[in-house]
Amino acid sequence: MCAYRTGFVAVVTLAALTTACGTAVPVSQEAALPAAPSASRTPAGGALAGKTVVIDPGHNGGNAAHPAEINRQVDIITGRKPCNTTGTRTDAGYPEHAFTWDVANRLKPILEKLGAKVVLTRPDDKGVGPCVTERAAIGNEARADAVLSIHGDGAAPSGHGFHVIMPGLVSGHNDQIIKPSRRLGVDIRDAYRDGTGLPYATYTGVDGLQTRTDLGGLNLSVRPAVFIECGNMRNRGDAAKMSDPAFRERMAVALAAGLRKYLT
Repeated sequence: MCAYRTGFVAVVTLAALTTACGTAVPVSQEAALPAAPSASRTPAGGALAGKTVVIDPGHNGGNAAHPAEINRQVDIITGRKPCNTTGTRTDAGYPEHAFTWDVANRLKPILEKLGAKVVLTRPDDKGVGPCVTERAAIGNEARADAVLSIHGDGAAPSGHGFHVIMPGLVSGHNDQIIKPSRRLGVDIRDAYRDGTGLPYATYTGVDGLQTRTDLGGLNLSVRPAVFIECGNMRNRGDAAKMSDPAFRERMAVALAAGLRKYLT
């Protein structure tokens, strides 16, 4: 039985997807990268008309109540990891899953106004999962032009700032998305820093960028994909910003700017 019981995908102008639990949907090699520009894909109703963006709000509100389901091990090619996790929270109790859900839902209408089709990997903040493997499958099946997974970090309180995580090479699996994912990561990083004023993370990465091969959402993606740790929720300064609705709106606007730059 799949860990996510309530219907794991919310789709805008795209039919609901179904995947086997814990297994990425098989896709052909032609799905690995966005199609070449053509007259039919030229933006007409907005700068992002003809583009599909998958937004992955990390974690989920019901995860903590279902440890057996989210702790089930799944294959991420380079190893086995839990299906999902509960995420972190600020010292005041604001949870990562609520933060990511809020930012995603602020970002979604901005992209839609630019003409993009938007797919969320979960329909609410009350469910369980979906597994990291299923989240990757959603982006693959949607033939996403870009996949953005939104998170908040839970590092030592002394560290602050944000960083963008890009896929490392898992030979024979994500070869074709390494270069476009790096372009996506740089565009997201630059726009996020300009739009929020937050510094690059002081505790990890180099110049706000990090490459990893231990994340299922990146290892299993055949579409350009990155994660962003929007700030350190355990740091007092970052937490104050991340807990502020007005600042979360600012984050969403910045992320939209980065996606627009990459996609146009």
